[in-house]
Amino acid sequence: MPQPPPPPLASPLWRSLRAYQIFGANTEVGKTVFSTLLAKAAARRSPGAVAFLKPVSTGPDSEADDRHITRFAPDVSNKTLFQYKIPVSPHIAARLSNRTIPSNEALLFQTRDYAAQCANIGRKWLFVETAGGVHSPGPSGTTQADMYAPLRLPVVLVGDSRLGGISQTISAFESLRMRGYDVESVVLFKEDKYQNYEYLAEYFAEHHDVPVAGVVEPPERKSSPEEDVRAMSQYYEEQSQHKDTSGVISHLESRHEQRIDQLNSMATEALRNIWYPFTQQSLLSPKDINVIDSAHGDYFQTLTPCSATPSQSDSSSSSSSSLLRASFDGSASWWTQGLGHANPKLTLAAAYAAGRYGHVMFASGIHRPAAELSSTLLKGMQNPRLTRVFFSDNGSTGIEVALKMGLRAAKLRYGWSAEEKLGVVGLKGSYHGDTIGAMDCSEPSGYNEKVEWYDGKGHWFDYPTVLCVDGKWRVNVPRELREALGDDADFGSLSDIFDVQGREEKGHHLRYEAFIRETLERLQKQGRRFGSVIIEPVVLGAGGMALVDPLFQRALVNVVRKSPDLFRKPDTSFETPSSPTAWTGLPIIFDEVFTGLYRLGRFSSSSFLETHADISVHAKLLTGGLVPLCTTLASENIFQTFSSQDKTDALLHGHSYTAHPVGCQVALESVKEMQKMDRGGSWNWAKSQGWATPGSSNASKQPAADVWSTWPRDLVEDLSRQTDRVSGIWALGSVLAIHLKDASGTGYFSDAAQSVRDGLIAGDAEGVNGPWNVHCRVLGNVLYLMAGQKTTEESVARIGSLLRERLKE
Repeated sequence: MPQPPPPPLASPLWRSLRAYQIFGANTEVGKTVFSTLLAKAAARRSPGAVAFLKPVSTGPDSEADDRHITRFAPDVSNKTLFQYKIPVSPHIAARLSNRTIPSNEALLFQTRDYAAQCANIGRKWLFVETAGGVHSPGPSGTTQADMYAPLRLPVVLVGDSRLGGISQTISAFESLRMRGYDVESVVLFKEDKYQNYEYLAEYFAEHHDVPVAGVVEPPERKSSPEEDVRAMSQYYEEQSQHKDTSGVISHLESRHEQRIDQLNSMATEALRNIWYPFTQQSLLSPKDINVIDSAHGDYFQTLTPCSATPSQSDSSSSSSSSLLRASFDGSASWWTQGLGHANPKLTLAAAYAAGRYGHVMFASGIHRPAAELSSTLLKGMQNPRLTRVFFSDNGSTGIEVALKMGLRAAKLRYGWSAEEKLGVVGLKGSYHGDTIGAMDCSEPSGYNEKVEWYDGKGHWFDYPTVLCVDGKWRVNVPRELREALGDDADFGSLSDIFDVQGREEKGHHLRYEAFIRETLERLQKQGRRFGSVIIEPVVLGAGGMALVDPLFQRALVNVVRKSPDLFRKPDTSFETPSSPTAWTGLPIIFDEVFTGLYRLGRFSSSSFLETHADISVHAKLLTGGLVPLCTTLASENIFQTFSSQDKTDALLHGHSYTAHPVGCQVALESVKEMQKMDRGGSWNWAKSQGWATPGSSNASKQPAADVWSTWPRDLVEDLSRQTDRVSGIWALGSVLAIHLKDASGTGYFSDAAQSVRDGLIAGDAEGVNGPWNVHCRVLGNVLYLMAGQKTTEESVARIGSLLRERLKE
């Protein structure tokens, strides 16, 4: 078995080490001079305990920044990671060096490793100096502001004192700020001609509460090297003792302590002030609360469990322990995360919309982000029925909108009165949200049975599910349904199960359709009335991560659409719609809040059923994981139901922040980025991990590569063979669900998955790049993990390796 890749990167934070990154507003603004000044000033407080790191340097060795430090601050330890002799931008210098260009990850790992060494040997200060300006490229070509973001070191920004430097400095600050950096101080040279210092000191005090320090400029270069060294030595000696310079060091020391104190106190404060969702807080203690300092890519940076108690002195062993660890976001932040935390494209999209619009009301109005997002979604769905987009805040409210649409359409077509209450047809274990109407769409369960106004309205079918059991892909039929639906059935691959047309040609759907038809006929005889079908295509999420046999869901839709006689009033007639895109039987609502927009590997999860919804709801991945937004898409036939000359016939539903421009712009950027990744083959590495099975029986109709997962097939099948603990497992798109055995019964209140979850949360405290773990959640006896759409093959291998270990314990 290949060795897993190295652990992820824990942000460098130690109690004993005050680490700061020196960014420049531009090149030639004095970064190395200020690094030297600050290092010397820090060394006066902590002799022999100050270090300087230059990750990337260009130019001849004689002019290298580490040599400058050695000459003028000899008691400061220093190191350069990558030195290129050509004095050009690092991305050019690296390319021309005829050496292997270091990846961003390699450069960050070495930077973090040097910081860890400093902490372990008792250093108290570390200054990490960047090259050029904030957006100067690193060796790989990534701008430094983006490249160094995972470290999230606090920043000292060296401002530009030259003509044009005010704009450069403010722009540099805003670039760092938008990427989540904490700029703790701005420093620059004082000079009389342009007076940039005076303006910037006032500007940053007023707008950002960031102190600005100024020092006199270095002396002019002398004619002889000896004189120049003497002049600079005197300059550093005087200015490093100046109150303004020592004031910066005092401020940085204070901010370091404040940051740690805030992290250590947050959990206790949260428990006192916050009412958490889905949490019995009487069972919660501060140690159970995940304190998140930042997030980037697939990982949170979280406070390590041993960090909450301050050390007694900087010489104690705990002071050199990492305070932060990298935590894989295993729930994709409640299923929202797709393009990575702190994605700069999404950040800039949000900033652009906020700067252009702020928020504007949407009733009888339009703005470009909403208009373009609407057309992008309708086109991407490839559903000829859908023509309209209704905006709301989140998945639950989007479902409320869908219900109002579907129930009104059915009521008017079949002539039901307001007193004749309509229910929905759904599936057992479904979950559509926490608002009252959305809750009423689901059967009684632990989610809703104690909610005072809950009144489940509908009938919920039981159904066959899909699991990989002991290495075999199986459609599992509930025991009580086997007489009607037949026994369990094994298939050669997951793609064979999803070949719904091929299975229909073999008649596999007939027993499903007969069972559904007979059930609906019985309900009709009982006087039950229905107004819509609502299902989560393919996967029932919060209800227990159940992968439903797609053929059963397809059969349900087909039976309903072919059977308007089962839903109309007795002894009445109605006009059958002539349009092929009009709803028949009942309006079909697909809740794609969780499963849509590439979570399962495709733009629309309904495509697995090879059928189209009349109403479709989308949220979570819609904005790539950044801000709340939901869209409910509807057919023209549904839309026209609300059209009349009476204002009260309109869909009287709306939100203060309907179609907020920030959300729409972010969603537009997110959807386009995922579509681009799909077209460009960004997930080919995942599709090739055993999912594209040669000779699959469905190869001529449904490409096997279209049914795939981020999680390798061999991992899934290997874990499924741990039959002492695992009852079954499935993976599709970015989702992995492990159903664990529980002798006391399965369901939301099962504790079977807790021990595995706790093992993943414990993680690895001794990772070579710092401690790391997997933050994940369980649904009763089901442990699930969710990758993002930007998760790498290496990251999946790393998580998979840890998962194998924990399941064996």
